[in-house]
This record gives sequence, structure tokens and C-alpha cells, in this order.
Amino acid sequence: DSPPTLTVEPFQPTLTPIILVPGDGGSQVEAKLNKQDAVHYLCEKKTTDFFNIWLNMELLVPVIIDCWIDNMKLVYDNVTRTTSNTPGVKTRIPGFGNTTSVEWLDPSEAFPGAYFKDIANILITLGYQRNVSLRGAPYDFRKAPNENGDYFVKLKALIEETYSMNDNTPVLIVAHSMGGPMSLHFLHMQSTSWKQKYIRALVALSGAWGGSVKALKVFLVGDDLGSYVLRESVMKEEQITSPSLAWLMPSGLFWNAHDVLVQTSKKNYTVNDFQQFFEDIDYTVGWEMRKDVQKYSLEFDAPGVEVHCLHGIGVNTVERIVYKGDNFPDGYPNFLYGDGDGTVNRRSLEGCLSWQGKQKEKIYHQTFPNLNHMKILHDEGDISF
Repeated sequence: DSPPTLTVEPFQPTLTPIILVPGDGGSQVEAKLNKQDAVHYLCEKKTTDFFNIWLNMELLVPVIIDCWIDNMKLVYDNVTRTTSNTPGVKTRIPGFGNTTSVEWLDPSEAFPGAYFKDIANILITLGYQRNVSLRGAPYDFRKAPNENGDYFVKLKALIEETYSMNDNTPVLIVAHSMGGPMSLHFLHMQSTSWKQKYIRALVALSGAWGGSVKALKVFLVGDDLGSYVLRESVMKEEQITSPSLAWLMPSGLFWNAHDVLVQTSKKNYTVNDFQQFFEDIDYTVGWEMRKDVQKYSLEFDAPGVEVHCLHGIGVNTVERIVYKGDNFPDGYPNFLYGDGDGTVNRRSLEGCLSWQGKQKEKIYHQTFPNLNHMKILHDEGDISF
């Protein structure tokens, strides 16, 4: 059932305040170094202050990228079941509450770093004010909900503060990609009375509700982020250390034992074979991280707020990864494609439909043909929600 356009005009004279919740890779990250050693003599070991590490195209050039990987990657601790930075690296997520660090991932405002910029600019023309009625809630996207406890506390306070600053007007959460399941987890933590008071609705753009086969592709070969200058195999070294990637693997709620995700000449892997998969690719840390976050993939109760679920369809999206002959796992696979938005599979994007009839608040769903996972943030048609 197609949604009514969720316009902001009827809520005047006070606009419905909006909080932007980014997805994987959608927050700036800053780092400060005090390292004993470096992976290359060109790498800095000490910095006097914090500097931008994500997104910073200047750090993603050959040789220097090795320094970036060492500064950005996480180290898993089997005992505490948590991750930390490389020794001597401190990171922080700047700009909480502010929109700047989610509008642009690159503080120099270089084009590849544009994120929520277009949505923010349109809202400003409608009368929104940055840091008053339009706020940002960035977080360390490398980590999953189990390591983002502080974030959820800060997000709750931000929502309450924004509600108060706007004449006690309930807040609209606008979340992209992994921001959808992050917001869902946050809403599960809140009481019904709190949600009724403070939340107007959740607007999910390209929500990665049930994960994506692409996460398995990243564990196998990496992701070049759609850039011609980056090599997948190099990026992989950093990417596979993020527990959020283990969280974004296909969920058993959306894929079953008959859905082959990775096909090789010796064995097929489904959602039931992740432990074996990680053993066979010689990355058992991946399985440890998956065990820590699996429960969040299976926690899929209705959020208890009105939901507007918007996403692209009809874009080729990796559905199965196929290795020929003996080239698993070190060779380069072929891909079978299915429907989705180019990053998240359609069955996962449509996860929000499973809440219909499970809560009294309405679930609205709208699809946009041929609109890919990132373009949804820059497309006039859906921004006019």
C-alpha cells in the first residue's frame, strides 16, 4: 500500500524535528596517534591532535593506504568479546547532534564525501534549522549494537532535547541503510509511553533489515566502495575487522537452508554454515564476531512506531557468490545477481513489511525502480517524502 507523502507542512507552525541516523560508513571518524611502531616508514606514528581519517581520500592512495588500514582497523579480543583500535590509536566520532559530519563524510566537502547533504539542503529550504530542528546522530559504524551502548544513551538524550527545543514536538528519525536496524534496536530498548511521546515516525531509506549477501562478498574479496582508485583486496584488510560487517551478513529470518549464498566445487554455504565458512576462509575471528552479534539479526519485533520504508528495486544485487574449480577462497569468484538496490537484497529491504499487522501504528512502503542504495540520498523523487 503506497504511503501518503509524509510532508512536513501540516505540522506547522512547528516543523516536525528530524534526526538523521547514518548507515555503514556514514559518519566521520577522527583519529589521534601515539604509536610505538608503524607499518611503513612513511606512516606517521604520533600526532598532536585528532585528524580526519574517514572519509579522507588523501589517505587512500598507494602506500599511505597501508597506514590508513592500520589506523582504522579493529583488533578483536576473544575474552572481552569486544574490539579496540590498533595500540596507540585513539578514535572519536565528531559532531554528535550536529548535521555537518553526516552531511559530508569528508570535512573538505569534496564530492565523493557527500552523504546526507542533499536531504539536509532541501529541508533547510522548507524552513528547517541545522542543530535546532535538524540534527545528526553519527556513531562508530565499524561496531555493532553490542559495542554501541553509549550511542543509544546519547541518542535518547538527543531526541528528548530536540523534542524540547521544538515546542515539545515528536521527532522523525530518518535512517539510511544500517541506520535502519540500528534505529530498530534503539526503539526496542524504549518503553511504549516514551515512543508515543517522543517519536513521530521512523523513515528508513534503503534499510538493511536482514543484512545482505554483499557482506559475504566483502569477507571474501573486499569492496572498492565503487571507486576506481581503490583496490578491493587492499580495502578488505580493514573492512573485515568490523563487527558491523558480521552483523550485516544475511539473517536466518530472511534466508533459509535452501538458499545457497556461496557455491564452491566442494561445498555450498547457507545461513546455517557460517562457522564452517569462516573456518574455510581461515578467518575464525569473523565467526567470533558473528556469534556476538547474531542475536541482533534475529531480534526483529515491530518497532512500535509509524514506519515509512523507502528503497530502490530493480538494481542488480549480488545474490550468490560462485567459485569455479579449486579457486576457493583465494581466487576471484563470479556473481549471480538478483533484485535489490545494488547493495541490499530485496528480501532484506522489504523486511519492514513483516511488521504489518504486528503493531497498531501504520507501516508505509514505497519502492523506487532502478534507484540504487546510495542514490536514494540524492534523488529528488524520494527526498520529497
